[in-house]
Amino acid sequence: MFITFEGIDGAGKSTQASLLKKELEHLKYKVFLTREPGGSKTGEKIREILVTDDLDPISEFLLFASDRRMHVHDVIKPKLQEGFIVISDRFIDSSVAYQGYGRGVSIDFINDVHNFILEGVVPDLTFLIDITPATSFARLKDIDRIEKMGVEFLKIVREGYLTLAEKEKRFIVIDGEMEASMILKLILEKTLSVLR
Repeated sequence: MFITFEGIDGAGKSTQASLLKKELEHLKYKVFLTREPGGSKTGEKIREILVTDDLDPISEFLLFASDRRMHVHDVIKPKLQEGFIVISDRFIDSSVAYQGYGRGVSIDFINDVHNFILEGVVPDLTFLIDITPATSFARLKDIDRIEKMGVEFLKIVREGYLTLAEKEKRFIVIDGEMEASMILKLILEKTLSVLR
């Protein structure tokens, strides 16, 4: 099973992905936690470029796509074949929301590139932890290049995510303004219902 966590910056994706991993391991499942960008050695180098350099939208997407290709080929697919539940903090939907809706890269182009590079690997379940841009900025400590684009940018990205969630049955939208323990309870319940 392949589970992804999505949402705007500060939504609590990393926290919830880690908590879900611990809960599933406690229930004796084999779980592998990863992230994008940076789920591989080369991906970590790409991550450094992505969070510090000022890139045009298409170059930015293509760097994410390069990282994603290595991530799928070298990490995600092998772990799935070994019988792990793979949890990724961000995946394909981040590019559609941020580079597509947010920065104006053709969503058809993004989808075509993904179809070419993903080797058929698509999430079984995607948790969209939904918060407002105001909450995002209140929670964030380090402001990277994308977050510097401001509240209006994050509003567009959030709407992009919500549009994706309406189209894709694998999405579960969770109110990220709730207590972390309640969010985890909902995520765990849904995950176990799919696993069983």
